Amino acid sequence: MDTRRIVILGGGESGTGAAVLASVKGFDVFLSEYGMLKPKYRALLEKYDIPYEEGGHTLDAILNADEIIKSPGIANTTPVMQAVISRNIHVISELEFAARYTNAKKICITGSNGKTTTTSLIYYMMKQAGMNVGLAGNIGQSFALQVAFEHYDYYVLEISNFQLENMYDFKADIAILLNITPDHLDRYDHVMQRYIDAKMRILQNMTGNEFFIFCHDDDVTVRELKKIVLTAQMLPMSLNEPQVPGAYVADDTLHIEVGDSPFFMAVDDLALKGRHNLYNSMAAGIAGRVLDIKKKNIREALTTFAGIEHRMEFVLQIKGVRYINDSKATNINAAWYALESMKTPVVWIVGGKDKGNDYNELLPLVQEKVKAVVCLGADNSKLLDFFRDKVEVIEDTHSMQEAVNTAYRLSAPGDTVLLSPACASFDLFKSYEDRGDQFKQCVKAL
Repeated sequence: MDTRRIVILGGGESGTGAAVLASVKGFDVFLSEYGMLKPKYRALLEKYDIPYEEGGHTLDAILNADEIIKSPGIANTTPVMQAVISRNIHVISELEFAARYTNAKKICITGSNGKTTTTSLIYYMMKQAGMNVGLAGNIGQSFALQVAFEHYDYYVLEISNFQLENMYDFKADIAILLNITPDHLDRYDHVMQRYIDAKMRILQNMTGNEFFIFCHDDDVTVRELKKIVLTAQMLPMSLNEPQVPGAYVADDTLHIEVGDSPFFMAVDDLALKGRHNLYNSMAAGIAGRVLDIKKKNIREALTTFAGIEHRMEFVLQIKGVRYINDSKATNINAAWYALESMKTPVVWIVGGKDKGNDYNELLPLVQEKVKAVVCLGADNSKLLDFFRDKVEVIEDTHSMQEAVNTAYRLSAPGDTVLLSPACASFDLFKSYEDRGDQFKQCVKAL
């Protein structure tokens, strides 16, 4: 029984999971949620007799904590966090807390884009190979809740920069850094280096017994690696030049050179299509070799993986027009990948809560592939001002139904209507999932 007091800030998936684990481990636990708890989380807290509050933070009940577990969405600039910081209370993330109570090996994936796909693919591969593995982090069920009740040998963890900020003793057994491109800069006072520093925390505490998989084609990553002394075994991947040990593509063939013998596979046989997905498949393939998964299982997983919802998800074809849901593209780079993979004229639905986006890097692709831009947001003035003279047609819409109906009117047989917003969803929608679900409903209603 641990008599120390742990306070959890935030009562979503990670917060309630952390509260349950802390309770199971005998801590004095209190959870504080600024908004209102979802019924399923309220029921979970009540099942384990965990004291909680919702609809605001009571500082007296928070500032007497020995340690605070903070949900990743809460910024340090909020009044409650300013009070916590002024008291010097140690603040950790749910992943940091849960890792104290498991000896399972951790395969940890971060990056500005592709992390959910890569995490899901590695988990799928490990399950197919018959391994005892859990899926957690920024995806699925809370890591802490699983650690409380499950006994997995491995966890595949998708980790965001917000989660990494409050991780100190946590150590990955296999760390994967897919890429670093501008994202969430509003959280870092628009200082790119602060965002980069958060991402690089994936490497902390690693030794020569662990493995680091990274993209050799990503200039930011390569530049940052020159600044640090890393003892972990480095396994780069590239589309431009051979990497041994590591992975690369040559002559339309995926090569993975890790372990005692090389692994080859035709790019056309990969389930995930598009240039950006080659990196996701390479990262998963390298991880598979490090984990000693049989080549036939790796090949089968890379061939049969079905992809994830809201990421380049085909919805329907109506009157010769394909509708693609890429609602998970919440930043410029993700939208760039989506547009880059398009082989037909595009009616592009874009917009939402802008995170300090610079649309200039999308311009060459937009001018090459996009016949019409449909802006979808509470306030589209920035998009309208930027694209007004650069594309032939630009429309201003403020609901999903209006956006889809407009895209339907502007499209012709052989076109693709692509929802790839390049922005967060919180101006008009509950989440990117809600935005994608509404898109699919409106398309089906056509």
